[in-house]
Amino acid sequence: MAITEHRNRPRILVAGCGSLGGVIARTLCEDAEVYGLRRNADAIKAPVLPIGADLLNPSALASAVPENVDALIYCLTPSSYDDAGYQAAYVTGLSNLLAALDGESLSRVIFISSTSVYHQDDDSWVDETSPTEPEKFSGQRILDGEAVALNSGVPATIVRLSGIYGPSRHRFLTAVRRGEMNPSKPAPYTNRIHEVDAANAVVHLMRSSLQGEALAEHYIASDCEPARLDEVIAWVQSQTPCAQPRAGARTGGRAGSKRCRNQRLLDSGFSFRYPDYRSGYSEMIQEIS
Repeated sequence: MAITEHRNRPRILVAGCGSLGGVIARTLCEDAEVYGLRRNADAIKAPVLPIGADLLNPSALASAVPENVDALIYCLTPSSYDDAGYQAAYVTGLSNLLAALDGESLSRVIFISSTSVYHQDDDSWVDETSPTEPEKFSGQRILDGEAVALNSGVPATIVRLSGIYGPSRHRFLTAVRRGEMNPSKPAPYTNRIHEVDAANAVVHLMRSSLQGEALAEHYIASDCEPARLDEVIAWVQSQTPCAQPRAGARTGGRAGSKRCRNQRLLDSGFSFRYPDYRSGYSEMIQEIS
């Protein structure tokens, strides 16, 4: 049942209304009454309706969330990058929030996941049907969170984002310019998505759900051109002045070597503003030059 059948303006709750979640929430205000949830509600910008709550405090959470929420977008990042932090962000927090919400009104959960759930390290292509056997605790806990969403009794969609970059996430570009990257050749394949496309992909899927369209359980959100790390660095070095690689520069990748296929997302009607790393990084380089 389309959630627009019983209310002119559906209610969407974006849990984790930070950098990415905030953009998603503000964009969806065109379509819905949108609430943003984070511990510091003062950081949530209008027209999103702020909710200050701690996902690890079930009693306070129950009294904070609005009634009759139609859709939930869960977009958390860990407060600490250890096993306990990932467990709290992706598993415990989601479980607490789902328990606090009215399951009868909730018609869609979109869980923001990561391509780190894929363990492949052989340059192979992966898609939504590929095995997920992550060796690191981070990927394991994110996969556990996916299971919570999928087993919630509410129709759930998992969006697996690859490495996000963009104007507010320029660590890689800065590292190359400073000579902090010197990968071996051939370097591992890397996968990325511009922050604009990451937000737009989630908005696109939520709008499809609001319109009553069927969604798959999993989507990979990654741009159209996986590329080896050394090739990306060489291209950046050809576009902007960069220091020579310094002693101790990083020589490898951090996420194995695989190529993420985004065909299911493309087939849903989504179009990338930045379909490859060159279109995204060239704009960033122009802005800092």
